[in-house]
Amino acid sequence: MDLYSEITALKGVGEKTQKLLARLGIFTIENLLEYYPKNYDVYEAPVFPEEIQEGKAAAIICTVMTPPSVNHKTRVPAVTLKTRGPGRMLYMTWYNMPYLKNSIKSGETYIFRGTPVNKRGSLTVEQPEIFTPEEYKEKLNSMQPVYPLTEGVSNKLLIRLIGQALDGVDLSREFLPDPVRRKYKLAEYNFALRQIHFPKDWEQMLTARRRLVFDEFFVFALAIQSMKEQTRQVKNHYPMAPASFCDDLIAGLPYQLTGAQMRTWKEIQADMASENVMNRLIQGDVGSGKTVIAALALLQAAQNGFQGCIMAPTEVLARQHYESFVQLFEPFHVRVTLLTGSMTAREKRTAYEKIAAHETDIIVGTHALIQEKAVYDRLALVVTDEQHRFGVRQREFLSGKGETPHVLVMSATPIPRTLAIILYGDLDISVIDELPARRLPVKNCVVGTSYRKSAYRFIEQQVRQGHQVYVICPMVEESEMMEAENVVDYTARLKEALPSDICIEYLHGKQKPKEKNEIMERFGAGQIQVLVSTTVVEVGVNVPNATVMMIEDAQRFGLAQLHQLRGRVGRGDAQSYCIFVNTSDKKSAQERLEVLVKSNDGFFIAGEDLKLRGPGDLFGLKQSGIMEFKIGDIFNDMDLLKEATQTAKALIEKDEQLKLPQHKALRDKLDRYMRTGGDSLVL
Repeated sequence: MDLYSEITALKGVGEKTQKLLARLGIFTIENLLEYYPKNYDVYEAPVFPEEIQEGKAAAIICTVMTPPSVNHKTRVPAVTLKTRGPGRMLYMTWYNMPYLKNSIKSGETYIFRGTPVNKRGSLTVEQPEIFTPEEYKEKLNSMQPVYPLTEGVSNKLLIRLIGQALDGVDLSREFLPDPVRRKYKLAEYNFALRQIHFPKDWEQMLTARRRLVFDEFFVFALAIQSMKEQTRQVKNHYPMAPASFCDDLIAGLPYQLTGAQMRTWKEIQADMASENVMNRLIQGDVGSGKTVIAALALLQAAQNGFQGCIMAPTEVLARQHYESFVQLFEPFHVRVTLLTGSMTAREKRTAYEKIAAHETDIIVGTHALIQEKAVYDRLALVVTDEQHRFGVRQREFLSGKGETPHVLVMSATPIPRTLAIILYGDLDISVIDELPARRLPVKNCVVGTSYRKSAYRFIEQQVRQGHQVYVICPMVEESEMMEAENVVDYTARLKEALPSDICIEYLHGKQKPKEKNEIMERFGAGQIQVLVSTTVVEVGVNVPNATVMMIEDAQRFGLAQLHQLRGRVGRGDAQSYCIFVNTSDKKSAQERLEVLVKSNDGFFIAGEDLKLRGPGDLFGLKQSGIMEFKIGDIFNDMDLLKEATQTAKALIEKDEQLKLPQHKALRDKLDRYMRTGGDSLVL
């Protein structure tokens, strides 16, 4: 068994477990060992009930007063226990674990580990771990890894399999060149992998993490450098003359393009007419007008006799682009075709035939665009929208559908230019740093739950004025484990609170694509006045008539994500509003959300989000929406990213193909990464 063995090489991994692990992207031993903890459980000294704080996890030592009771009236059986310590009563609740009734003894002392919350005036710990004092003594001060899970895969299973892999695989072979490791004082690979999963203490974990973050950035930087070398002098097979259609389209728009939009358009025109192929990133905040620039580039390709395609991250957005392009290009008799995964076999076959016969000029779609069945005729331009949702290899594969077509990438993620140059090292960068003058800034407010009735009245007023509303909830359905608003129940409550003539529907990711598309089409057509949704509407949905965005449990979202959601309103001529409902009583939650009231500037918000998260939040939620590295964080680990990038650049300059004997292990690592890692590392 080695790093590259299939996961079934481990004892206890049969076909069923193999399929479950595949959901987590774990196919090989290497995948398993690089499935890093999201956090650590530190078994600290137990405290008495009077010492605990609401909302703060603790190990609580107390005595069971009366036998546990089981409530079978709830959706799942609930075991409740009344305990006591010096000076305070405390309740424990477990869901779907009725067997605990017979295993917890009255009069005995236990240590319960969990987070106390206030439930109907009493402090309650839900789903706590249970230990005897002797059992807990063995765990005291240890650090247990906590992994991201999926249904059917427990934390215990991952701990057991990772422990088995660490003991059974030879990890002594280093792929990082020795001079690099010494220069940056990086730990050995063997040590790093063991200590990231089962650290002796925080110091050892941080040492291990530093090495693994450097590795990840270094291999990524090598991949970017090699891609850059490959594309630097690629001949332009599709030189394009300036198109009169584009001038006519600009003149016919009901608004003027901003100076930043015109500058970006000129840069694209120059690229497509030059000797070398275009590889360009358009970076612009939500609502800055990137899509119209992409439309101009596609129109220029069509007038020059070529095909162009644009790939969107969701079917809803692909369909929306398709409909707007059909309308936009109609005066020029430019043919547009849609290609998505949910289309029928007959619809797909018709689309494939049109594409292959060049009976269409612009193809709009999702990942279906890169299926083998899609054969293009003179594909000259590839546009990827919200490109951080696509893997490096996917983008490369789509480019390979033509004879090295021009590539235009659009991103609404606000990151500093210096960082963008590192991350998108193989692309030239255009920044649209002006918002269209016609757009009124969104008015924002942060409110508590007591404001809901007023908010509902305001929503009704906006609907009566002919406008539409989004309400965002963090969850799809009710959970026994988390108190948060969910779209299903919220929709039912909202239908009771608002007049019956107001059409209210919900939208979430678990619905079938056909159902989601139908709801979005009805909302876009104004047939639905209020749409209650999860963050499925975050990416690029354009309904100019929507003027209110109300976000429930706003403190549960990252600031960058809230900014993206807010970008769904303020797209028309009317004044728009965003209501952030804060359901937490923590001062820090209010302070975070106030950042969004201060500014509508995505770059400012991203910077403030970083300051508020702080560099110590190493395993927090990935809230930036970009660069989903397995362990590295492009903001918190920026210094390491710069060092890794500089080192990769210097190495490629000395040994472009990594053919020197001392670089063989690194070459193998990079080859494997380019074959498989490009889809998991999302740009």
